[in-house]
Amino acid sequence: MTDDVRLRAAEPRDYDRIAPVVDDWWGRPVQGVLPRLFLDHFHRTSLVAEDGDALAGFLIGFLSPSLPDAAYIHFVGVHPGRRGGGLARRLYRSFFGLAAADGRTRVRAITSPLNHGSIAFHRAMGFAVEGPVPDYDGPSVDRVVFELRLGTI
Repeated sequence: MTDDVRLRAAEPRDYDRIAPVVDDWWGRPVQGVLPRLFLDHFHRTSLVAEDGDALAGFLIGFLSPSLPDAAYIHFVGVHPGRRGGGLARRLYRSFFGLAAADGRTRVRAITSPLNHGSIAFHRAMGFAVEGPVPDYDGPSVDRVVFELRLGTI
């Protein structure tokens, strides 16, 4: 249940709460793909989910400065004890609202081909799935690419 969880816009200082938990939440080292710059520069379009003072989840996203119709979700995390209760869907839908309010018509994201949970989640949210795209992030770094047309959900 996510009724007790409050969503709010992220602030740069939230990085100090998020960075220490991401490796534990993923069960592997992932903090390297979430440098501080994302919350320093994209906090207005990122979200934090809190249950009281406790961090329940977050979404790091931004409005593309190069593609005026696109928004991008870079990183999403939900506390392991909160998974399966709809919090990730709430975070995504809130981000969709932010993007649409700015006139964006599509949302993109990527993941590793080994991240079957993420692929299934994005499919269930209505994203089109492409790939794995060979060498997407450089030689031998394949990615699955997601795109959702806003207004189709």
